Amino acid sequence: MPLALQNISLKHLGTEIQNTMYNIRGNRQASGTGHGPPGEDSPLSGEPHRAEQPLPSDPSTPDPADSPKPTPKSSLTANLLQKAKRQNNTFPLFAEGLTRNRTAQEKVLALEQQVLMLTKELKSQKELVRILHKALEAAQQEKRASSAYLAAEDKDRLELVRHQVRQIAELGRRLEALERERESLAQTASLQEQQVRELQQHVQLLMDKNQAKQQVICKLSEQVTQTFMRPPPQPSVPSGTADRDVLSQQEKMEHLKDDIEAYRTQNRFLNSEIHQVTKIWRRVAEKERALLMKCAYLQAKNCQVESKYLAGLRRLQETMGGEANDCSELLRQLIQEALQWEASEASAEGMELSPVSEYDEYGFLTVPNYEMEDLKLLAKIQALEVHSHHLLAHEAVERPLRERWAALGDLTPSVELKQLLRAGVPREHRPRVWRWLVHLRVQHLWSPGRYQELLSRGQVHEHPAARQIELDLNRTFPNNKHFTCPASSYPDKLRRVLLAFSWQNPTIGYCQGLNRLAAIALLVLEEEECAFWCLVAIVETIMPADYYSKTLTSSQVDQRVLQDLLSEKLPRLMAHLAQHRVDLSFITFNWFLVVFADSLISNILLRVWDAFLYEGIKVVFRYALAIFKYNEEEILRLHDGLEIYQYLRFFTKTICNSQKLMNIAFNDMNPFPMKQLRQLRTAHRERLEPELRELERLKAEYLETRNSQAPVVPEDCASEDEVEGEA
Repeated sequence: MPLALQNISLKHLGTEIQNTMYNIRGNRQASGTGHGPPGEDSPLSGEPHRAEQPLPSDPSTPDPADSPKPTPKSSLTANLLQKAKRQNNTFPLFAEGLTRNRTAQEKVLALEQQVLMLTKELKSQKELVRILHKALEAAQQEKRASSAYLAAEDKDRLELVRHQVRQIAELGRRLEALERERESLAQTASLQEQQVRELQQHVQLLMDKNQAKQQVICKLSEQVTQTFMRPPPQPSVPSGTADRDVLSQQEKMEHLKDDIEAYRTQNRFLNSEIHQVTKIWRRVAEKERALLMKCAYLQAKNCQVESKYLAGLRRLQETMGGEANDCSELLRQLIQEALQWEASEASAEGMELSPVSEYDEYGFLTVPNYEMEDLKLLAKIQALEVHSHHLLAHEAVERPLRERWAALGDLTPSVELKQLLRAGVPREHRPRVWRWLVHLRVQHLWSPGRYQELLSRGQVHEHPAARQIELDLNRTFPNNKHFTCPASSYPDKLRRVLLAFSWQNPTIGYCQGLNRLAAIALLVLEEEECAFWCLVAIVETIMPADYYSKTLTSSQVDQRVLQDLLSEKLPRLMAHLAQHRVDLSFITFNWFLVVFADSLISNILLRVWDAFLYEGIKVVFRYALAIFKYNEEEILRLHDGLEIYQYLRFFTKTICNSQKLMNIAFNDMNPFPMKQLRQLRTAHRERLEPELRELERLKAEYLETRNSQAPVVPEDCASEDEVEGEA
């Protein structure tokens, strides 16, 4: 029921209520007819699938397979009549059971079951109506509050702004308290670590002592064994002397036995001490782990509080606009303080306590350097949210995932590997996994020494695309330190990879966007040849043949396929965008061309590539739909075409929760197999190719007409040759 309420629109409340009640009845009828015992001979389980389809003789029953058109409002009597018809359709064999050889007891039982089901359905409908009333009252209260705010005078609005400023100050005080608590926890953790190290040193000392004593015991045991194994000497002395020697040997043996027993007792004592120290060390380690988890949780909460604080500042800034008063000056000061970088905060023992680091593990800027102040604030809010989600998911999600990858062993195509790749590959396993995926794609194209052969060919002859490659090198990932640092070796590696590919595939040569694909491969695989074969796998085996051609035919076809899928999966959003004449291909074309390399943050981008290299282009469609579903409500709140375009330019950077996006892409969306994508591609290609041919014909006609007309120079204008002659 909460999932149903999330999609209810208050604009057409009556229609939404009827649709929701119909869906609930359909679900209850399906559950009521589908869970009975299979062998029971009763009218309730005779035909379990008939409840989902109306009888042909009843034209008034709505067809659930129809398009979602709003049903007209009707009276309560009509609803009850339709409900009764549906209940009759739910029990199609009930009338036959009454007329045939049925006993009175069976009839009574059937009627009681029907009454019980109707009672349950009535209760659920009453609960739904009560919840809808609450939602309507909440919406009306929000509307009254908004109307009161709009109807208030400037003095009242100023008082509201001051109230918000006081709330911000209260949040600042809470943030300081959390900072102090975090510092105290860090100090406690450092003390605990010091105690653990002291205990470890003590344990090591005891173990060394125990080892030394064990060695002494072993030597004594060997001596005793040798003494017993040594043959007794032949008596060559008088009997009295022999008796004394035997007695002395027995005394020595007794002393040795006493020594052995003493050593055994001491060994047991030392073992018990070691056991106790080990138990203490384990308790301290568990306590330390609990403190670290608590510290990570507090850091995540701190990031969330700081993110809410910055979001409140941004919302207050948008509300106040450019008003010049004391509050706006205070707001500007607060924003400047919030944007100051705090990269030097770290505790002793190397434990990082800074909420956000400057660069991530692949060299991308965590907080992009935007020129506009409001975008800077938004970027830092998004970085805090990402760090918060990472801290909260570290123990619950990432640690079990790392353990599963560590226990996986050799890689073979399987359903388990597919699920693991969708969940994301840990950083330490990603280079190995990507090399295996690339080899799986290009094993029929790979040959030893091929990359070096292409590089040597480029040294002899310059490729026509070399100039364009050189221009695009400086524009590759300006927010990544590996491609902006002058001392970095990555630009030279990228140049060689792109030149080798231009000789490998002369039909494409070089296309804008290939530089970012190769750069992502370099950042993960680090080796030039591996990055080269990864680029070959993407362009020649995963993407269609003419995806990166001069006409970009397959790329245009995929944009039309995406429009069809969006209309099917997200009809409300597409209707909203069509109303404001928004063309999504301006935004999504680059998504498909570079596989989201310029759009998503690196943490989410590389998870997309993990599944993309294994499953292919279908993953790009799934994530494109998931991105729009993730931000659907925010887009629906915008009612201006220019404002929508401005939001769509950067809205992918606001996605913080990679787990939620993955669940939308692979679980919430209805499946669409590759067969459906091929059919849609074929249909759109048949319509696109005549359009491209017509465009080429118009271009040819224009060039022919232009060439046939001689250039006309006006009388008052001198030609270039005349000007040069005069000079």
